[in-house]
Amino acid sequence: MLPTTTYSPQSHGNGTVNSRDAARHTAGAKRYKYLRRLFRFRQMDFEFAMWQMLYLFTSPQKVYRNFHYRKQTKDQWARDDPAFLVLLSIWLCVSTVGFAFVLEMGFVQTIKLLLWVVFIDCIGVGLLISTLMWFITNKYLMKQQSKDYDVEWGYAFDVHLNAFYPLLIILHFIQPFFINHIVFITDEWFLGSFVGNTLWLIAVGYYIYITFLGYSALPFLKNTVILLYPFALLVLVYFIAFGLRWNFTAALCNFYRIRV
Repeated sequence: MLPTTTYSPQSHGNGTVNSRDAARHTAGAKRYKYLRRLFRFRQMDFEFAMWQMLYLFTSPQKVYRNFHYRKQTKDQWARDDPAFLVLLSIWLCVSTVGFAFVLEMGFVQTIKLLLWVVFIDCIGVGLLISTLMWFITNKYLMKQQSKDYDVEWGYAFDVHLNAFYPLLIILHFIQPFFINHIVFITDEWFLGSFVGNTLWLIAVGYYIYITFLGYSALPFLKNTVILLYPFALLVLVYFIAFGLRWNFTAALCNFYRIRV
């Protein structure tokens, strides 16, 4: 029988790794495969991506359990299917247009706001946070330094996308219903400040918690509980905001109007 090629790179008896298998599992090869599938919608599993989005609200642990299965079957932690990113982009565009409608922006202002949210708030900030977390986890949270395993940058970006989705829904989809209808959120109204700041507390708290779950799911990391420490600072800022009469939602609306 002819020798078969396994999916994951295996070492030979002399300790060397098959060069073809090793090349297939480099970061560049994985990134190329991911980008190549980005415009092949028929190859994407949108139903599974929607399942992940639902469970990011109800049971995010189940989402990261699937990352374990992917590591066992495909030898990588990061997603190899861009369906989640495509659906997130759709949610981002729809919610931002709705936000602009609530703020009574014109067509040109809406386009400017959409470009700002997509390329700055989501992609730009996401690249920055992912790179920072990738560096911190590999530098300071590894149980032992080894070439056999590390935190993939793609996985760090996936963790950001997972955490960003609930934040997006709360701040860009749910929050606009309160701005001009149920409660008019302004600096003068305590109820408006309470609703707006509480939504921010929930949204950012979700981001911190899901980020913690993402890195605590990796068996080769230690002391990941420190990723929950920013939550204490978040709660402190939340109560200070009432004393100083800060309204984060009003500040966000004013910021968007200035930027566009």
